[in-house]
Amino acid sequence: MAARYGNEAGGLPSAVVDCALYENGKRIPGQVNLGRILERIDPEAGRFAWIGLYEPNEAQLQEVAEAFGLHPLAVEDAVHAHQRPKLERYGDMLFLVLKTIVYVDHERVTATSEIVDTGEIMVFAGPGYAITVRHGSAPSLDGVRQQLQEDPRQLGCGPAAVLHAVADMVVDRYLDVADAFAGDVDTLESEVFAPDLPVDAGRIYQLKRELLEFKRAVMPLAPALQRLSEGSVPQIPKDVATYFRDVADHHHRVSEQILSFDELITGMLGASIAQLGVQQNADMRRISAWAALVAVPTMIVGVYGMNFDHMPELRSPYGYPAVWILIVTVCTFVYRALRRNKWL
Repeated sequence: MAARYGNEAGGLPSAVVDCALYENGKRIPGQVNLGRILERIDPEAGRFAWIGLYEPNEAQLQEVAEAFGLHPLAVEDAVHAHQRPKLERYGDMLFLVLKTIVYVDHERVTATSEIVDTGEIMVFAGPGYAITVRHGSAPSLDGVRQQLQEDPRQLGCGPAAVLHAVADMVVDRYLDVADAFAGDVDTLESEVFAPDLPVDAGRIYQLKRELLEFKRAVMPLAPALQRLSEGSVPQIPKDVATYFRDVADHHHRVSEQILSFDELITGMLGASIAQLGVQQNADMRRISAWAALVAVPTMIVGVYGMNFDHMPELRSPYGYPAVWILIVTVCTFVYRALRRNKWL
């Protein structure tokens, strides 16, 4: 991440991580303060500014907003963050909100695992300027800036090229996170359907919760990308709109993966609950079988424990061994019957 500039008189807010002036797709050397940028911006000559900010407070962003005439509603969203992905148009300015996703490394999915972490990137794009605002775990845009600077033809499209490059980076990261998430889904699925390996339903619920967070970040972006790719936004040149079609296609792929993950996890949850029911039923059958075996000697011993004077077997010399033979015989018969019916 580039070093932040100090908030000197006539300079830039301390939240700025990079600031540059571009002309015909090439960066003009040197660092410039806010006043000089405004003086040198000339959209007709292909000269625009790109300012990058990280978690600016209200006062810091307001300084930039007043300089470039940003709409107050968009500025409020950029300060407080926690917005849904969206594309809004305020006059000749576009305001794009993107949710970023970071995959959190972990050994295995547990009932408390954090699998994805979200951040936000807001992009203001207007005549002669592109302003990017990052919040939370949103990745640095240094790589995006460097990649654009290495392609003067694309950067020559102005702020629209910045808008596309940022959206493309965010959506490509969605693909990476989806691939990593697929590994967690496959691992948990194999454990759920493995014999004699019960899986805690809490782990499946946690995976579903993390998928829901992933889904909330990705799905609402579809309408915005559709508008940007179909050429209906005046601020987006047709050449750049063509590149947005590729971004929209990647986004569609991620959306399909998320929906398939959702179906798989729902199926795993149903299978886990069904397995739990089957296991409980088998346990109850096993308990009932042993109760039946215990009931046989209990009944026989109970009969001969009534101590009546006139019981024929009480005076017989073979009464005691006969009772034991009867108990063993009946218990053996019951045990084999239960085994045959797979209750034991």
